[in-house]
Amino acid sequence: MAEPRDIPDWLKTSEHYRPGTDRDGFVMRSLLSLTSVLAQLRDVSAQRTRLSPTPAVRLLWCLACVLLVSLARNYLFVAVVLAGLLVRVCLLPHKALVRVATGALAAASLAFVVSLPAVLIGQPRSAVTLATKSLTSVGMVLTVATTTPIGELTDALRAVGVPAQVILTFNLALNGIVRLGETALEVLQALRLRSVGVNHHKQASMGGIGGVVLLKAERAAQDTYDAMRCRGFDGTYRTDGARLGLKPVDALWVALLAALVSLFLFTQRMV
Repeated sequence: MAEPRDIPDWLKTSEHYRPGTDRDGFVMRSLLSLTSVLAQLRDVSAQRTRLSPTPAVRLLWCLACVLLVSLARNYLFVAVVLAGLLVRVCLLPHKALVRVATGALAAASLAFVVSLPAVLIGQPRSAVTLATKSLTSVGMVLTVATTTPIGELTDALRAVGVPAQVILTFNLALNGIVRLGETALEVLQALRLRSVGVNHHKQASMGGIGGVVLLKAERAAQDTYDAMRCRGFDGTYRTDGARLGLKPVDALWVALLAALVSLFLFTQRMV
């Protein structure tokens, strides 16, 4: 048995490890960004009133308005559609209103910046028209996306004749984004909790996080493929027929759509 005098001096010295303090702003910003994206995917304000159309009619309205606004040569028609859109947006909840307004204004600003050369050569009307059309179209699409649940939206796509493979891909992509986003959040949170001391290369950890998410995506894709094979998937996407039935109020919306098309044709003759 060794005597105490035989113990090396470095074993007798007590150690007090105090890691230096470090800021985790990079990790926190990444967490907040992912959280906001996932919250937008989940936050759907599906409000129902007696005058609310079915999802299929709502989607048809959106597609028709975007098409007509894109083809309009008279600014009056675009202004009328924009006025109706503003009335609808004002009835949205606060979060949905902010989301729609932010996205539409960003698209309009980008369109105006791209068309600035037209202003410099003496055609400011073209830039204003393009920005207004972008504001109206993006606002219409975001309003429908914000007020229509994903399940009803896929049923509406099927009702207007969109191929089943496109709808299936759309559904799988949305589910995958949510699940992989949750995985990325968990890995980022683990990185934040296990970080000890000062790390000057936090950005390098994003490569590891991306690798984990990629492996999860590959595994989820294989599991989905195996499940589809086991269930005998033949390429047919079946929807809930009960949610596709038209309501009496849809006749009113179809009539309003016909009036909108008539207004479009009338304003085009005025050009």
